[in-house]
Amino acid sequence: MSDKGSGGGLLDQLPLDRLRSEVTGLGKAMAKNGLSSAVDKMGDGGSAAGKAAKSIKDGESPVKAATKAGTSALKDKVKEAVGGGGGGKKMKVVNILETIDVPVPRRVAYDKWTQFQDIPDFTRKVEKVDQKEDEKLEWKAQVFLSHRTWQATIKEQVPDERIVWESSGEKGHVDGAVTFHELAPDLTRVLMTLEYHPQGFFEKTANLWRAQGRRARADMRQFRREMTMHTLLEQDEQEGWRGEIRESEVVKSDDEGQSEDKKSSSSNGRSASKKASSSRQGSGNRNARKSTAKKSTATKSTPKKSSSTRKTAKKSGSGSSSARKATAKKTAAARKSTGKKTASGRTAKKSASKRTAKKASRSSS
Repeated sequence: MSDKGSGGGLLDQLPLDRLRSEVTGLGKAMAKNGLSSAVDKMGDGGSAAGKAAKSIKDGESPVKAATKAGTSALKDKVKEAVGGGGGGKKMKVVNILETIDVPVPRRVAYDKWTQFQDIPDFTRKVEKVDQKEDEKLEWKAQVFLSHRTWQATIKEQVPDERIVWESSGEKGHVDGAVTFHELAPDLTRVLMTLEYHPQGFFEKTANLWRAQGRRARADMRQFRREMTMHTLLEQDEQEGWRGEIRESEVVKSDDEGQSEDKKSSSSNGRSASKKASSSRQGSGNRNARKSTAKKSTATKSTPKKSSSTRKTAKKSGSGSSSARKATAKKTAAARKSTGKKTASGRTAKKSASKRTAKKASRSSS
């Protein structure tokens, strides 16, 4: 009992609390040194694991450090995919080509396209279009949950043929061209070519699954629906911009273009009327020539009739002469037969008188 008591008193006299604190401090130091060596082995913190370990070393919780490292890694992957990372890499350009056919004349399709302020009425993502000048436009559209604005400058615009533009903006821009091709008097092909330069996280992320190309395709379908359902029935009400732009400068105003169109339409109408009158005169001359030819044909046919009449008369004359000849033959035959009868009568009388004379001589003798 004395031993136990003496042993328990000895343990109680040892500095266990201090030893426990020293052991805890030693464990923390070893863990810190081990983490530092792990970070050094991972590199300078460029990878996701290195960034997470460094954040933990700086005192952040493991969950927060891992979330931050994963988000940073995702951004880096997106930048590498779309070509927006560092190292002097050139940003990728999205090429978009779309074609539609609309059942209207080429002029109507062009005039409808130049009504830029009406584009938000039949598209989904374009919110607003302001035409500051004849060659300057400002566009506003929605990209995911954000709204983007860019300025467009028309480099070349030729009525009923083509429109070429380039643009600039903080979050990307679109350069492109649209051309109009007549397939038939009431059928036009619209060809649109775009070069999309994305900038910003949302734009570059959307570029991964070509969202811009699908958006352009949907807008072109909406334009065709608008042309087919509404513009086709309101062709005379379409008033487009008829000026001309060369090298981003207006070389022909809208009023000048409208006056030239009126002059060309009036000259075309006069030429059409001249063609119609000449065609009518030509048809009249042809009819006159036909009637003259018919008269000459009738005149030529008259001698044929007279010759046929003469032939008929000749035939009738020959018939009458043959009848007269037949009658004369009959008369001659009748005369011959009558003469033969008379001669036979005379012969009979002579023979009778001779017989009478013979009888008289016999009786006298």
